[in-house]
Amino acid sequence: MDETKKTSKTKIKTVKEGLVEIAIPEFEKISSKAPVFYNPKMEFNRDISILALQRFQEEIKKSVDICDLFGGSGIRAIRYKKELKNVGKVSVNDISDQAIEFEKINSENNNMNLNLHQKEANVLLREFRGKFDIVDVDPFGTPSYFIDSLGYSVKKNSMVCITATDTSALCGTYIEPCVRKYNAKPNKTEYCHETGIRILIGFVALTFGKYKKYLEPKLTHSSQHYMRLYLKVKKSSKGTDESLNENIGYIEHCSKCLYRKSIKGLATDIDNKCPECGEKLTIAGPLWAGEVQDQKFIDGMIHELLFKNLRTSKKILKLLTTCSEEANSPITFYDIHKISKVLKVSAPKLSEVQETLKKEGFSATRTHFSPLGIKTECDINILKKIVYDLSTDSKNDFNYKKIL
Repeated sequence: MDETKKTSKTKIKTVKEGLVEIAIPEFEKISSKAPVFYNPKMEFNRDISILALQRFQEEIKKSVDICDLFGGSGIRAIRYKKELKNVGKVSVNDISDQAIEFEKINSENNNMNLNLHQKEANVLLREFRGKFDIVDVDPFGTPSYFIDSLGYSVKKNSMVCITATDTSALCGTYIEPCVRKYNAKPNKTEYCHETGIRILIGFVALTFGKYKKYLEPKLTHSSQHYMRLYLKVKKSSKGTDESLNENIGYIEHCSKCLYRKSIKGLATDIDNKCPECGEKLTIAGPLWAGEVQDQKFIDGMIHELLFKNLRTSKKILKLLTTCSEEANSPITFYDIHKISKVLKVSAPKLSEVQETLKKEGFSATRTHFSPLGIKTECDINILKKIVYDLSTDSKNDFNYKKIL
């Protein structure tokens, strides 16, 4: 619910979200050029952040100091201060004069004491090295410009929360910007949003590695127009070396027969031709080839949700439940409609494919990345036969070479 009133200078809009109420100057369009940035569509993002940060605070069992690197109206930082338990100092930063003015007004109106900073984001991170337990990086656009300073700044056993809205680059619509910003080649496949998440984590991991820091992904999700990461930061030379060796790699993909394979290792041999059909393979990476969801952490967030009264609770529960289910599942997923198109048959029900896979001894979980996707370790040819048989009600042997 919001309320609008006129002043002599500008039109002020009052917004209620969570347990806080803030004032912002009204503007016609949400953009980086807005005098004070507030995006109502990101309420879902902020609600999830409340749950994730509370779960992390309970995990490390101590009071947490938080930094919101791009404060805008101040709503995220004010909600952190007001709605989280056992929170110490909350710092909020923005380069804009008007943003600082509204952050001050809004913090006072909500009786919240915030530390206000007006610095370029990289400067603040480097000046406050080791001061924060949680740093939230939610810029308008790419976070890539701030990751090096973030890696330098954060201490061990801290958490970084990172938002990227340049999904067109990460998902492969525009290849050159992804290479330029994230030092990785994307691939526009049916699972491009998962690839984008993995490229983003991989970029953060490789950058943090310079400072002997490594990552433990707690929750990652692709929602609406953005991608969001919640990463715990650990520190040691040995741990960093092991993490990079085990988790950085590439994905090979065949657009003709839908074969794919993940390869671990930054410098590794990569096949040029598909072993199934001989078509030229496309490569995505380097990227994070390890786990992207922590089931125990996410289940703790679901438990925390029971004690919150949020407008987005049903939507959050659906997302977190799916993320929990897809934890520990194979990298990438199969789009049943895409497979059916290759086979030139009608797509069977997703639930029937899932049930058949499980009967055959394979794992089969839904994924939040796509309502048509199934994550499974099943070989692509076996999966094709299952889809074909369910579509045609056939139990006969199937010759894939004729389709390929």
